[in-house]
Amino acid sequence: MSQISIVDLEVFYHVGVPDAERAQPQRLLLTVTMEADFAAAAGSDGIADTVDYFAVTRRLLKLGEGREWRLIEKLATDIADTVLVEFNPLAVTVEVKKFIIPQARHISVQITKNRAAA
Repeated sequence: MSQISIVDLEVFYHVGVPDAERAQPQRLLLTVTMEADFAAAAGSDGIADTVDYFAVTRRLLKLGEGREWRLIEKLATDIADTVLVEFNPLAVTVEVKKFIIPQARHISVQITKNRAAA
């Protein structure tokens, strides 16, 4: 299987357990790795035969509009489900990095889901 990765996409979503933390959007970094079979794309050289990472990026940049999450675990799951349903990779791994603890570089969660589980 082959992979396409979007690494450290900067987004601003309302996320956090306390209401005050969710009041303003927070900077998060998303890494989304999508597994797909690239044989058709390699043969055709056509975007229709692969996962359109530009379209995935645009979707993720808008995903937080009008939404909020308490936990980054739920956010990572929602991102994985969205990518699986809308862009149809065989599997997706999502890492969400949050910068809420000053003494740590970041806090992150990671989830992998397969198409059949979406």
